[in-house]
Amino acid sequence: MLYLDDERVAQFERDGFLLVENAVEEHALASMRAQFAEWVETSRSHERAWGETVDGRARFDLEPGHRRERPALRRVNAPTDVADIFLEVVRDSRMTDAVADLIGPNVKFHHSKINSKLPGAATAVKWHQDFPFTPHSNDDLVTALLMLDEVTDDNGPLRVVPGSHRGRIHDLWHDGVFTGAVDDEVARECEAAAVACTGPAGSVCLMHTRLLHGSAPNRSRQPRTLFIAVYSAEDAVPCSPNPVPNRNQGELVRGVSTHRIRCGDFDIPLPQMPESASFFDQQAKA
Repeated sequence: MLYLDDERVAQFERDGFLLVENAVEEHALASMRAQFAEWVETSRSHERAWGETVDGRARFDLEPGHRRERPALRRVNAPTDVADIFLEVVRDSRMTDAVADLIGPNVKFHHSKINSKLPGAATAVKWHQDFPFTPHSNDDLVTALLMLDEVTDDNGPLRVVPGSHRGRIHDLWHDGVFTGAVDDEVARECEAAAVACTGPAGSVCLMHTRLLHGSAPNRSRQPRTLFIAVYSAEDAVPCSPNPVPNRNQGELVRGVSTHRIRCGDFDIPLPQMPESASFFDQQAKA
């Protein structure tokens, strides 16, 4: 049974993104929010990134300036590995149904993370596309950004360039350095064409992997926390290591395995794996 109607699917194909409200059950949203709040409290006792993912990198990443009285937990890598509620939502929710309507019927899970901008957070995300970070044999990948908090124009919302998924794949390498961002000229063009993705808690922004996007710092007193899950079509095969390796990567969440590979027509450089807990450091160093 389809969750999205033809009009919404056509909107995604045209714009490269789609906003859907009530993407998870209320009890699931409450559980995810409560779990993240626990992690924020735990962060007060840490001065640097901590925890360990399956490849040994830190699971919990702190923004520069984090301190006990003003915690700034900005990234949780692979929360599906350490909290069942996130894996449950990835596997079976209205969010999963919507993704299957866009790139299904056969869908795999790739990775997940939480990106948070607590009140006053200075972290900005420079303009980029996701596909150069996670190249596959074809580009039927969707990044689902589930809003755990209400997202407004003031608390650092995701900003996207409608229709940019139909354009070229931008190089994130500049002068031999993997910057994780497009060049300055493209970034200026993005700023001029950007629209903000806002909505109540429980909404999801479904974003094509080639859509140009970024976000500004949170200048408000309200948090902006996103649970981000990346899905691919079953016949899209990864061409580089998973930047957020996890125990469930490659798990089939909808449909069946076809044991086939489908290839698209593109040529892009391989990404550089982040050495630290997140790509925020790659963008900052660049």
